[in-house]
Amino acid sequence: MKTPFLAAFAALVAALLLCVAPALPAEAHTSLKSSDPQKNAQVKTLQKVTLEFADSVQFPVVVVRGEDGKSYEKGEPVVDGPKVTEAVTEPVPPGRYTIAWRVVSPDGHPLEGEIPFTVVGDQSVGAATSAAAPGDPSSASAPAAAAPATAPAAQADDGGQRGVPGWIWAVIFGIAGIGIGMFLSLRKKP
Repeated sequence: MKTPFLAAFAALVAALLLCVAPALPAEAHTSLKSSDPQKNAQVKTLQKVTLEFADSVQFPVVVVRGEDGKSYEKGEPVVDGPKVTEAVTEPVPPGRYTIAWRVVSPDGHPLEGEIPFTVVGDQSVGAATSAAAPGDPSSASAPAAAAPATAPAAQADDGGQRGVPGWIWAVIFGIAGIGIGMFLSLRKKP
């Protein structure tokens, strides 16, 4: 008499494993390891942008944009495994710039972010820092530029941390309900 119960329990466990197992590999996606120039860096000149990710990426889009909204990228980005390189038009005048990037990780997850930096030109890095006075309106936009840069990166990182989607929970509880119903209907009645 215990055979139907064991069969129902085994079927329930197998169904749960089949429902949950396909969702497990999708949670691991890549992240940005480093960039050149780095976030909020001050560089003398800019000839190329290099982004390095934890894993190989596909379909990269890299835009280097100045304060005036002008784009400075030249050609298509080059992918070499986890590295993405984008050439820029020369010369890049001194000023604040943002690298906006978007790639697709091996699991199909799109990732995006922004990296603000400054080209100081022939000035020394120390002089550029002291030139931006606290009351200067252009220096007030630097924290504002840094805040949006962290938001997309946080959104990209949160993508794998959301947990199990709702439809999987519905399937699990549905199968559990069927299993409980089978158990109750197949038990020996006094």
